[in-house]
Amino acid sequence: MATDQSSVPEAYADLLAEYQRATYLGDANMVLSWDQEVMMPEGGTPARSKQRGAISAVAHDILVDDDVAENLDALDDADLPAEEAAVVREIRRQHERKARVPTDLVTEISEATSDAHPVWQEAKADDDWDAFAPTVERLLDLKREYAEHIDASADPYEVLFADYEPYIDLDTAERVLENLRERLVPLIDEIRDSDADLYSVDGTFPEDQQMDLAREALDTLGYDFEHGRIDTAPHPFSSGTQFDARVTTRFDESDPLDSLGSTIHEFGHATYTQGLRQDAYGSPLGEHRGLTVHESQSRLWENHVGRTQPFWELFVTQFNEQYGTDLTARQAYEAANQVYEDNLIRVEADELTYHLHIILRFEIERDLLAGDLDVEEVPAVWNDKMEEYLGVRPDADGEGCLQDIHWSHGSFGYFPTYSLGSVLAAQLYDAAASDIGDLDSQVRSGEFDALHEWLTDNVHSHGQRYTTDDLIEEATGESFTADYFLEYAESKFGDLYEL
Repeated sequence: MATDQSSVPEAYADLLAEYQRATYLGDANMVLSWDQEVMMPEGGTPARSKQRGAISAVAHDILVDDDVAENLDALDDADLPAEEAAVVREIRRQHERKARVPTDLVTEISEATSDAHPVWQEAKADDDWDAFAPTVERLLDLKREYAEHIDASADPYEVLFADYEPYIDLDTAERVLENLRERLVPLIDEIRDSDADLYSVDGTFPEDQQMDLAREALDTLGYDFEHGRIDTAPHPFSSGTQFDARVTTRFDESDPLDSLGSTIHEFGHATYTQGLRQDAYGSPLGEHRGLTVHESQSRLWENHVGRTQPFWELFVTQFNEQYGTDLTARQAYEAANQVYEDNLIRVEADELTYHLHIILRFEIERDLLAGDLDVEEVPAVWNDKMEEYLGVRPDADGEGCLQDIHWSHGSFGYFPTYSLGSVLAAQLYDAAASDIGDLDSQVRSGEFDALHEWLTDNVHSHGQRYTTDDLIEEATGESFTADYFLEYAESKFGDLYEL
């Protein structure tokens, strides 16, 4: 039956109003989550779990309500402008997935993940996977049940992956990861056999000075402090809206480049969020496209700007003034790009071995969800894979299988987006450089407006108007490909290590 076009404006307005209500609740929940990780007293978890569970349940109920279904039905085959059609597409996708999941399960998952956070923190501090294992088992059971409600015939990992990347299928993600492993492993082997001796930064660097330098870096790159702030957290992250996009970092007094890299990484996430359309807040047009695109923005700024020689020609003076050092730009560039032989921690990993960290996690959580790996076996399997892929073996669970926060969030299926985002970052940066011109000179001069504008025009401002593939095509003129990242990696590290 053809859609009654006279009912379309009212149905669209009502649909968007309901979606906005759910979005505002979700964003309030996000602030509660930020507070729990950054500022909340340790004893606040029981109440916070109930608060976040209640909000999650109400937001879920709004999106699965019969009124939403009726408005979507009224908009079937409607002749809508392109942006409105995209809004309906995105709300329909969320509605159809969420409508299959009972509200009680949504509440239980939200409470379980809130409860899990302090358990993970304590287990990590104590190097005790066994203390965290029952929590992981509970979360796995809940997420399997969740995936089964959405599509009982599908691989549960595939269902969960689609929560984070709805338009790149899991087969594509696996092909990219396999391609990275095939090309990066021999490159890493060549680097480790190289006689090149890259500069290292040694010394003690107080946390207050690291925070001062992190703020300077955010100012230099163009972070909008009127719509954001910087704090510390055990696991750096960024969250918020286009009106309030916050970043966190953490400090190691023996490694000032770690906090600086983390800060620039989270800046990339936040500048994407700050670049979303303010007039579309509460609509899919004012929301990020997915975690592959989100991660591309953090990796672009961290690696293609912050780990370049032009950036250090700009920033080394600020570094030296802060710490009383006398590094040259070349020395800082080398120190920021070392490929480590003994790195255990993903968030401290270099640009190449990082992807082996991701592959390890992807394989483990896929096997956990499939029931092919028992939770109590995780430390041994993790350590074996670390030795196989990275040539190093953790001595304790805190530097091994407990190092990441994601499983305490129930975020199974998230990890592949990190590598997908790195791949996309190279493709986007190449396209931006082709359109803008000599980006190296602009970075060297501290002129970031053109890059910000290009990213806003080609990525941020579109929100969810396009699917991921279409957005990449619009921005770069090509389909998603790993070629740019692999060419960039081989060229950059080939020069650094004189291969």
